[in-house]
Amino acid sequence: MQDNTILKLAYDISQMTRDKVGAIESIMTTTKILALNARIEAGRAGSAGAAFGVVAEEIGNVSAEINHIASDFRDAVEAHTKEIEEAGGRMMIDFRGQRFTDLSLNAIEIIDRNLFERSCDVRWWATDSALVAAAGSDDQDRLAYASSRLATILRSYVVYLDLWVADANGQVVANGRPDRYPNALGLDVSRSAWFQQAMRTVSGDEFAVTDIARNPALGDAAVATYATAIREEGREDGAKVGVLGIFFDWTPQALDVVEGVGLSDEERAHCRVMLLDAEHRVIADATGKGELGSHYPLRTDGRERGYYVDDQRLVAFALTPGYETYKGLGWYGVIECDLSGAGRAGLTET
Repeated sequence: MQDNTILKLAYDISQMTRDKVGAIESIMTTTKILALNARIEAGRAGSAGAAFGVVAEEIGNVSAEINHIASDFRDAVEAHTKEIEEAGGRMMIDFRGQRFTDLSLNAIEIIDRNLFERSCDVRWWATDSALVAAAGSDDQDRLAYASSRLATILRSYVVYLDLWVADANGQVVANGRPDRYPNALGLDVSRSAWFQQAMRTVSGDEFAVTDIARNPALGDAAVATYATAIREEGREDGAKVGVLGIFFDWTPQALDVVEGVGLSDEERAHCRVMLLDAEHRVIADATGKGELGSHYPLRTDGRERGYYVDDQRLVAFALTPGYETYKGLGWYGVIECDLSGAGRAGLTET
């Protein structure tokens, strides 16, 4: 990397200057000692050594002046080298900050494009005639058929843990994996945010989505829940007869995104890639350090994207821009990197 080359050249120049000036000072010290010895011998020689004493005195003066010039030269080079190193360091931070900001944006965009598809899925599947029939009925054959339809979907869409049909009262009447999640059937979800939001939708074009949360009925797995109302005859303006809830298997999909961010091996050793929700709670962490829901002290200062340095940490972030009709949930992509000690060395590799 060019910035790193500049810093290395500056350091090499400074080191060579110290070495060469040190050698000059060593020679001048020897010269001063010789001049001193010469003056002593000239004094012993009396009037015959007077002229030689004058020469020895001048050699001592020249030696002292050379030492002074060498010292000034060394101080000037070190001062300029320090300025070059500081300027190069700022360039390095700016380069990395901009790059990590772009990578943070890319990570959150990938997630939103993925979740946009989930919003399409739930609105499409809610029009399935088997689900419409099951939502407003207690007929066991209809419910069994709806369950089989959900199971068929799940065999193709492996990113979901389960799909639930709830009636208008909030009771789950069918799910796609009753063998794996038997506790889902008969569950009262009427107080769940996703059910209530789905029942408040005004048309089949709308959907509900909630923040990442663990679902006890799904083995306490972290899920992104999407829902929409099931309407009579599957019509966009039909009366609401129930709700379809779909549960996106969050952890493996999110880890694929944060672990797939384009960092070098050295950067990855000293950086932490995360996704945060709108409350700055960790919802994905490539290092595995952040517990789901733990708070991260992100400072945006009102910006949608950017970076800052705080206590030897470079933190880059980007707010979700949304994707097509999916506005996003105010989530952030974040990359935090260690700038101290070995971390700085890791971040300046070419």
